[in-house]
Amino acid sequence: MRRLLLALGLACAAYSASAAQLQTVARDELSLEARQTLQLIASGGPFPYRRDGIVFGNLEGRLPARVRGYYREYTVPTPGSRDRGARRIISGKAGDAYFSDDHYRSFRRIRE
Repeated sequence: MRRLLLALGLACAAYSASAAQLQTVARDELSLEARQTLQLIASGGPFPYRRDGIVFGNLEGRLPARVRGYYREYTVPTPGSRDRGARRIISGKAGDAYFSDDHYRSFRRIRE
């Protein structure tokens, strides 16, 4: 049991370290669709997808650790895609925002 707790502790530390070292992307380097999604988030909608604005759990720990409900997810439309596609913006309550173009496998913090 003690080994298991130690292993879990090391895994959590690794996730925290990776979240602290996220790459960044400037807002003006994002696609037009991503910039439009950021504008919708800032104005409170209306959003084109019914799942926009749901809680993002950060279960894999790829973003900085926060209490449940801190993060919300929004779809960034992908031209030519017949569904929601893989692009998302995750928005935090403090105004922090993150972009994923691979359905949550990686994130870049959006900077102004």
